[in-house]
Amino acid sequence: MSGASLPSQLRVNITYFSLQIWFWGMMAAFSGYQTAIILGRGFSSGQAGIFISLGCLAGIFAQPMLGAWADRHPEVPLKRLFGGCMLLALGCHGVFYFARPGFFGTAVIFLALGALETNSYPLIDAMSMQFLNAGVNVRYSLGRGLGAFAYAIVSVLVGQQARRFGVESALITHAALVILILAALTVFPAFSPSALPAENTEPAHSPVYILKHNPAFTVMLGAGFFGLMAVMPIVNFLINLVNDRGGDSGDLGLALFLMAASELPGALLFQWLWKKTNIEKVMLVSVVFMAMKPLLFFFCRNLRLLLVLQPVQMLGYGLFNPGNVYFANENVPPEDRVQGQSLKMVATNGLSGVLGNLIAGSIIDRGGVDTMLLFCFFSGMVGIFLAFWSVHLRKRKKSLDLPPTGGCIS
Repeated sequence: MSGASLPSQLRVNITYFSLQIWFWGMMAAFSGYQTAIILGRGFSSGQAGIFISLGCLAGIFAQPMLGAWADRHPEVPLKRLFGGCMLLALGCHGVFYFARPGFFGTAVIFLALGALETNSYPLIDAMSMQFLNAGVNVRYSLGRGLGAFAYAIVSVLVGQQARRFGVESALITHAALVILILAALTVFPAFSPSALPAENTEPAHSPVYILKHNPAFTVMLGAGFFGLMAVMPIVNFLINLVNDRGGDSGDLGLALFLMAASELPGALLFQWLWKKTNIEKVMLVSVVFMAMKPLLFFFCRNLRLLLVLQPVQMLGYGLFNPGNVYFANENVPPEDRVQGQSLKMVATNGLSGVLGNLIAGSIIDRGGVDTMLLFCFFSGMVGIFLAFWSVHLRKRKKSLDLPPTGGCIS
């Protein structure tokens, strides 16, 4: 270590927990209700799928660019980039709320939000990983679990708020939570690059180089892509599923609460599984349960059972989300780790969101939610195959890295 002083573990964790809590609360206030807001403004499910996909598409281009820039300019604290993104996103939400734009205006706003708001989350991951790699014991999975619990609480509260004041009121709650994020960001410690080990001086590589030279990481990105194709449409079109099973916007809030609240025990379970086994097995288990989720929902024919099944999220996305961050951190060289976090977000929430939401919205308009669930299930099965392949590649790499046998190893 160099002589650069690090902030206390307590300060890093408390401010990191705050960012996770307010960020995911903010996402619940908008992402959980964006389809309901769009439908309430007279658009169709297919058009809602287009808007949400445009947001994911924007993140696909913005995240690698921002990650590459951050890796090449480590002297600029990531918290500054994150704060700038959130301020601009807040302005876009103001336009969306007050102007009530038509199709093309809404499309432009979702493009901007995808580049700024959704794109900003990998920066939180990278900020925490910087301190973790420098020796600070950052409780990443616990922080992510608290964020999921905040998502759950805000979801059910906004559901009741929407039932009483209308679904557009969710945008006001969203704005208030963005302000809390900015407040938490002001006390989050800026990371000094000199706190890293001196040998981490290799220049950052291009995304193509990273994908080519880290095959286990690349194939796991594919597994995450198809795994998220199995669950993201269910979340984004949960209002359609709830309505089909006899519920309303209040029931949507309860469903989101039960789904997201299960991610907190999932995050705690991740820590235990990671220590008892390894990150590859955790990732494999998570992709299997992401594939099973749409199949379970397909056979669920009433609202009560739909609500009871929501906690299956714990073993799927609840394990996948922290596992994906650690897998990227372990399988990408230190000089490329910010880009690694961006690439995993592009492949999972980005590309899978674009195709998944476009296809799912179109399927719902033509064949209903059950047909969409079958599409999600088959996507998840492809994800399982790729996850097994990635684990095989990782095992082979580990075996090649082992020292030769036959001598004494002290």
